[in-house]
Amino acid sequence: MPTPALTRIRAAHDLIERIRRPDIWITLRPRADAEADARDIDTRVAAGEQLPLAGRTFAVKGNIDAKGLPTTAGCPSYAYDPPVDAPAVASLKAAGAVVLGSTNMDQFATGLVGTRSPYGAVHSAHHPDRISGGSSSGSAVAVALGVADLALGTDTAGSGRVPAAFNGIVGLKPTRGLVPTDGVVPACATLDCVSVFARTLPEAELALALIATPPGREAPHRAPGPWRIAVPPTAQLGAMDDGWAEAYEAAAERLATAGARLGPIDLTPFTDAAALLYEGAFVAERYTAVGEFIDKATTAEAGDLDPTVAAIIRRARDIPAHRLFADQARLGALRDQAMAALAATDADALLLPTAPGHPTLADVAADPLRANARLGRFTNSTNLFDLAAVAVPAGEVAGRPFGVMLIGPAGTDDRLARIAAHLTPRTRLAVVGAHLAGQPLNPQLLALGATFKATTTTTAGYRLFALRTDPPKPGLVHAGSGGHRIEAEIWELPPEGLGALTAALPRPMTIGRVELADGTSAPGFLCEPAALDGAEDITEYGGWRAFRNS
Repeated sequence: MPTPALTRIRAAHDLIERIRRPDIWITLRPRADAEADARDIDTRVAAGEQLPLAGRTFAVKGNIDAKGLPTTAGCPSYAYDPPVDAPAVASLKAAGAVVLGSTNMDQFATGLVGTRSPYGAVHSAHHPDRISGGSSSGSAVAVALGVADLALGTDTAGSGRVPAAFNGIVGLKPTRGLVPTDGVVPACATLDCVSVFARTLPEAELALALIATPPGREAPHRAPGPWRIAVPPTAQLGAMDDGWAEAYEAAAERLATAGARLGPIDLTPFTDAAALLYEGAFVAERYTAVGEFIDKATTAEAGDLDPTVAAIIRRARDIPAHRLFADQARLGALRDQAMAALAATDADALLLPTAPGHPTLADVAADPLRANARLGRFTNSTNLFDLAAVAVPAGEVAGRPFGVMLIGPAGTDDRLARIAAHLTPRTRLAVVGAHLAGQPLNPQLLALGATFKATTTTTAGYRLFALRTDPPKPGLVHAGSGGHRIEAEIWELPPEGLGALTAALPRPMTIGRVELADGTSAPGFLCEPAALDGAEDITEYGGWRAFRNS
């Protein structure tokens, strides 16, 4: 029988083959190589080694070095074979995670759209007419579709947050310097951050903790009390897609309901600084990173340069030095104003929409520069101001994901995550059979963003039967006084995840209330009574795992 990590890797590759999304990948590792890694991990775990990410799958943005995969930065003619893993990749592998491949991206990490790539435009996970967001496009979509449990991206102007919002997942943009950027093709070396994508906040936090290096600075101590959240007037947010302002206000209200204190803030210095990132002289740093390569490639008439990216970087070559110094002075003044505005409200965090709207592929094709600039309205200033941020799902608008960001001073990464937890509602699910950890259908839960919470039992009122299904699974039925306690696991997942699971559940399985030993109840897997004809009663084993191990 396949071991847990091997089961997960096989499920990931089966899903890759089933969904047929080649736009996600630049280079996909051979299935046999990933399975070999999984077998090694299972052997190490069986020997007693503690691997916090044992068998988890992860994807690596195409500008981050992963040994055995070419680093392309989204440009085939730029590709090189890295001799070692980037530190962030090495840390996840050391924790037991398995690399699936390198992901598509806006070339040289120049863009927030996910369409600027010779490997093809990446569309959103669930809406093919919409962009995925960039530049970490493939990484975000791989996580959103359940192919990868985690993914590494980069974030200079919002590339670790905008695609998270458009695909309904979590994006952590850590404090600058918290995660080493060694082994990362730079976009703007002084601003770049390695970012993390996950379907849930706890998974993202765990990954960040594993790849982080102490930055030598911590957030100032705050006395216990309600969180203080800065919220700009809706009018200052500017033009947004229909329904987005109302969704943002609803997210703020959820924080207030959770006990946070909301206070007004002037957003002007943040949006003014955001405009400087591409419209000012700071874009010259992108020429420093790859300008010489682009000049040579252009001379050689290389066919794999994205024309929009190449034009942006070439123009940056001729920006005069005096303009950079002037913009640095302007940025310093704006940073002082922004920090003073946060201090005036005594804010722990600033709440903003992650983006002002979700454009279609056609919108971006019609006006690539304007569409991209609009997407960075709320994200561009974060690294310029040396702030930390977390982007989380905050509902839907017109059936598409809507996301918000919490932004705070450098070193407040943990604090921001604690606040963000109030924006990500979860529902419990009781599992007794093939969806248990390590069992064949557990990857279905993981793909829906489920996280394990506890092992418990039902009340003494249930019976368990071995059904004649493929894969084997049990049927749990309530038997009243003739029943026994049955081992159960409690998982938490987003409400929409439970809805998707229910909609896809094959007969004879159903979702119903399962009574638990602690006196609570939760939705859980039950069975239609008609399916029990000829099924073996295995109640005496006390649970599915014990029966299978027998």
